[in-house]
Amino acid sequence: SLLNSLPAPLCEPAELLLIVSPSHPTEGSPVTLTCKMPFLQSSDAQFQFCFFRDAQALGPGWSSSPKLQIANMWKEDSGSYWCEAQTMASKVLRSWRSQINVHRVPVADVSLETQPPGGQVMEGDRLVLICSVAMGTGDITFLWYKGAIGLNLQTKTQRSLTAEYEIPTARESDAEQYYCVAENGYGPRPSGLVSITVRIPVSRPILMLRAPRAQAVVGDVLKLHCEALRGSHPILYWFYHEDVILGSSSAPSGGGASFNLSLTAEHSGNYSCEANNGLGAQRSEEVTLNFTVPTGARSNHLTSGVIEGLLGTLGPATVALLFCYGLKRKIGRRSTRDPLRSLPSPVPQEFPYLNSPTPGQLQPTYENVNVVSGHDVYSLVYYNQPEQESAAAETLGTHTEDQVSLDIYSRLRKANITDVDYEDAM
Repeated sequence: SLLNSLPAPLCEPAELLLIVSPSHPTEGSPVTLTCKMPFLQSSDAQFQFCFFRDAQALGPGWSSSPKLQIANMWKEDSGSYWCEAQTMASKVLRSWRSQINVHRVPVADVSLETQPPGGQVMEGDRLVLICSVAMGTGDITFLWYKGAIGLNLQTKTQRSLTAEYEIPTARESDAEQYYCVAENGYGPRPSGLVSITVRIPVSRPILMLRAPRAQAVVGDVLKLHCEALRGSHPILYWFYHEDVILGSSSAPSGGGASFNLSLTAEHSGNYSCEANNGLGAQRSEEVTLNFTVPTGARSNHLTSGVIEGLLGTLGPATVALLFCYGLKRKIGRRSTRDPLRSLPSPVPQEFPYLNSPTPGQLQPTYENVNVVSGHDVYSLVYYNQPEQESAAAETLGTHTEDQVSLDIYSRLRKANITDVDYEDAM
């Protein structure tokens, strides 16, 4: 801008001089106006001074000071300035006009910051997006945008280097990228993108138990799966049996976590899990798993002991007669059934336990044994099935009889009494 001097009206002659410092002010900077009298003949004269801009008096009006201090000059303060001096004899002197143009500084170095810092906020807390410029003068317009496509959230115009946009209650949908734009008449200047993460505490997790059969038994592998349907990742899961820690597993990107447990007789009872992502822990409801050691297993152990005692006291001939009698009964009992052949084992299934499990029936397990005697081959097909209240005696008797026959045969082979051999099931 330029500082132009124009003759003031009614100037006879121009004995005053207006000095502007600095002569090229920028917005926001101070300016000092001085009214000088270079042709003053007598220093004893008393004067009053007044400064004007576009015919309007500035400051306090008439005063004895030849200087006027303007703290901040703005773009709208640009205009034509002059000063006047008046003696006690009411003689008025006037300076030449001076044109003052105030320079505006374009905005630069726009940045976006967050409160709380780091761009992470808890769900439900207050989030503030602070847009700042390193330089720029005058009225600055600030605009905030959400997402890379630029959804305008708010616009503010103020004479400040910073402005704020507030989200009173942060929600999960507020997790996004943000940026702001600032401009003061020289074109918009955008900031960089800032990512906002809304941290969400975990919800109460759900625990599911998965067993390979409807009624879990000792030796089964039990799968515990725990999942919190809501919560920021990563989430750490802890698994409990009767409030005793079994183990832990982490889910870095969701989907829950699992833990495998090989069941023993002590593992009946209540199971639970806990989810924690550093924002608070939540415990699941308890899931009860009840199972007992199969009665058949105890009966087999007892029968084996009786057989050992029997073989130790009876002579070889008596034992041979018992074996032939038992083998004849077994073959006769199965001759009325379907043609002898190997039966495939049933496909394993998983049975879930969730909160209050309702066990189903245990799937039977089939076994095949081929007995060779001379040139004849006998195929014995039997299966083990859990006790049922309606047929407990029959199941226990059949299973015990099968076990007795096989144990006797094993003893005879060791004594070299028979040449009967076992072959793999076809």
